[in-house]
Amino acid sequence: MSQLTDNVEKHTAMYVEAFNSGDFETVESFYTEEAVAVWEPGKPLTGDARREYQREFFKSAPKMTAVPRQTFVTGDTALLIVDWTIDTVDADGKPEHLEGVGVDVLRLGEDNVWRYAIDDPYGQG
Repeated sequence: MSQLTDNVEKHTAMYVEAFNSGDFETVESFYTEEAVAVWEPGKPLTGDARREYQREFFKSAPKMTAVPRQTFVTGDTALLIVDWTIDTVDADGKPEHLEGVGVDVLRLGEDNVWRYAIDDPYGQG
């Protein structure tokens, strides 16, 4: 099972592993408490709204690939530019392929592990 990491270079791969396991609680541990996610362009979510959206999305058993294109770190903040794809099903049960270039901001916590503060999969869209 995936573990959170203090190595920002490994963060994306470990997140993908957790995501593809479909384990909501493990995936949720990759986010700060106040994290903002923009899983639909122009619709930022935080708190319970973010968690409920993600919990619902996992019901369709999505599978992700993601490869960091660029990683920048300064102190306890990191910016990742990530190429990603997700294969899932739409509301009618038909296959759906999603892809984009994400812009992610990570924060290094007091426990010395990186977590998403901002998760914007369509950040360059």
